Amino acid sequence: MSWDRWTRWPSKEALAWESMSLARLWFVGVLRAIILGILLWNALHGNRGWHLVAGIAVVLGVSWAGWAFFRVSFAHRVWPSLALMTLLLGAALVADLGGWGVLALVLWFGSAVSALERLPLAAGAPCVLVAMVGYASSNTDSPLTTGLTVVGLVLAGYTLRLDAEARGSAHRLLAQERAARAAEAQSAALAERGRIAREIHDVLAHSLSAQLVHLEAARLLIEGDATKQQILDRVVAARSMAREGLAETRQALSALRGEMSPVEDFLRELVTADRASVTVAGDPRALSAEASQAVRRVAQEALTNVRKHAPGAKIQVCLEYGEREVRLDIRDSGGQPPGELASSGAGYGLLGMRERAELLGGSLEAGPGEEGFVVTLRVPG
Repeated sequence: MSWDRWTRWPSKEALAWESMSLARLWFVGVLRAIILGILLWNALHGNRGWHLVAGIAVVLGVSWAGWAFFRVSFAHRVWPSLALMTLLLGAALVADLGGWGVLALVLWFGSAVSALERLPLAAGAPCVLVAMVGYASSNTDSPLTTGLTVVGLVLAGYTLRLDAEARGSAHRLLAQERAARAAEAQSAALAERGRIAREIHDVLAHSLSAQLVHLEAARLLIEGDATKQQILDRVVAARSMAREGLAETRQALSALRGEMSPVEDFLRELVTADRASVTVAGDPRALSAEASQAVRRVAQEALTNVRKHAPGAKIQVCLEYGEREVRLDIRDSGGQPPGELASSGAGYGLLGMRERAELLGGSLEAGPGEEGFVVTLRVPG
């Protein structure tokens, strides 16, 4: 046995009431009440005068000392615990000399068992030795009976200690499990909040940036003395983008509820207003909510960039279902002069999409192609 085993206190979880079952608490409470009743009866029975008063005082005093010992040993205070244990052992000796045999017996036995259960073994073992020597010296039974009783008490005290440590370990494991579950639930809630925030941000960024393109164009047309019809066309286009943004917001909310249309259907609806074609390769299948939303948002961002930087360019959208991943490829024909609003926006759209893809364990590549610009998204799915 290591030295740490001799000097280690039983954990507070092991000694706390919270680690005990309701049945055990009732048993301990009833047992203590019975012992206290027996001690009071022993002090009152057949005693008169000062002997009666002294007996009651001793019973009340040792009851307080026992309660105080439980408190200070629970707080792991070694010297107060040893002082109170010495007081209890001294009271046992006084009770034995004063003719209160039952009280002395209870104190010998209770002190030994409590010292083993609640004190470090290095401090409890001497207390057990003193208690058992006191019991053996006052006992009139045969040496065999006395020895068996001593061995039984030591085993009982050590068994209670092991049982308390086991309960303490179970209590700690339960507390750790609860803490882990709470942390997991909090992490899941934060992740869900982050996902909702990304969806709202992406929808609004796409919709508002598209509206900004048309409204800024309308402003430039007004400054350039354009016709009323040209200005009206831009305003109508901005209004159309606002409607699309509202529809996308509703779709995002439906996606957050788990009510999403197939990705390929979404892409076909998305490019209806553009010179774009959509092809699907592989066997279409249901994607996770995160992967599906990543494909949708990248497609929206890429089409918005084409409208801003290469208006009128032809667009090819290819969605390929691989064995372990989904690939989205968006190409424009290029060759068109950049729009007047090519510099509008903060330029963080594709960066945000790249971060979204990397969070899913995928990737996003964007750069010049053979003719125009190419955006390629790969996500597990």
